[in-house]
Amino acid sequence: MLDPIIAFFQRVFAAIGRGIGIAIAGLLWPFLAAHGWYQRRSWLVRGPVLAIVLLFIVFYGLLIWRTQVWYGFDPGFVQAYKLEERTVAAGVALPDQPNRCQNSSLVTIAADLTDMNVNQNVWISSTLLYKTGLFGVDWDNTPFFDNKASFQRGVNQVVRRTAIQLADNLGRVRGTSGINSDLQNARGNIQFDESTWYFGTDPFGFKTPTPSYYRAAVQSFRRFNASLENCEAVFDARADNLLQLLDGMASDLGNTSDILRRRSEEFNAGWFDTRADDRFWFSFGQLYAQNALLQAARADFGNVIRERNLGTVWAEMERQLQASLRIQPAIISNGREDGWIMPTHLATMGFYILRVRSNMVEIRAILDR
Repeated sequence: MLDPIIAFFQRVFAAIGRGIGIAIAGLLWPFLAAHGWYQRRSWLVRGPVLAIVLLFIVFYGLLIWRTQVWYGFDPGFVQAYKLEERTVAAGVALPDQPNRCQNSSLVTIAADLTDMNVNQNVWISSTLLYKTGLFGVDWDNTPFFDNKASFQRGVNQVVRRTAIQLADNLGRVRGTSGINSDLQNARGNIQFDESTWYFGTDPFGFKTPTPSYYRAAVQSFRRFNASLENCEAVFDARADNLLQLLDGMASDLGNTSDILRRRSEEFNAGWFDTRADDRFWFSFGQLYAQNALLQAARADFGNVIRERNLGTVWAEMERQLQASLRIQPAIISNGREDGWIMPTHLATMGFYILRVRSNMVEIRAILDR
């Protein structure tokens, strides 16, 4: 009675086994053919071929190491600065310390975030193997090796926005004084193209790579803070400047939310969406940097936050940011919102971005009264 059923499943599994065997043979055939060709050649040919293969192994091993090992990644790293112990706003004279002023937490965090990107880690987007892609296909269009690069770009986007606010508003008195030269240099350097290597074709010739500009921005940020500590520079911690800082961050989050929405609506490929991971990690990088910089802003603008009774809503904004940073899936999925097998990480991240942005808008409304 059961013999026909057993025979049927035996045939099915045998067919599956043959199919798997054919697929594996197809994958291995080029390597076996290359091995046979290699064995038939003299060492005059085999030597250079072996050297090239070893060179590729070393370079791609280095690419894997650089993209998969993240140094300094810690969503709670700001706690080490003990910002809650600061008693005066940025730029204000320190009590009992003549000729000493409080430095800017915003500038410190902006410098340290960039330092993490280009000194503690390799800046992935401008490395040669990342630029060449996978057989000419941009790594951003594959599911491999682009998560760290996207995260770094997300962090850098927020630092760029902050550098503009520092140079144009915070580092000068009501916009009437001259722009601080260190902040101006930092703003110019951090705006540099993200993917420049040592050599390029547009224009043709040797170039200064991207990380060199970002390292120069770090140095400029730190020089400004040193001047501020010596009461030789200005940090104008006014309510309207805080409003503009939040306005820029909210604008960036609104743009990222729209990118996530469109990707989530138009591509429901679940685990097989090759662009979902870089969209997710770019937005994660933005939230990572904003979480740190907004805690720094709370210290720098402590007087404004107390005077406007922003403590409760500011704390809620920070809680939403920290909650968003707890989403760290091993594999990013862009499935349907009502799917039960493949989750929709992009929609989840978009939800948290909108929550954070709504808190920012609420704080802006209070500051604008």
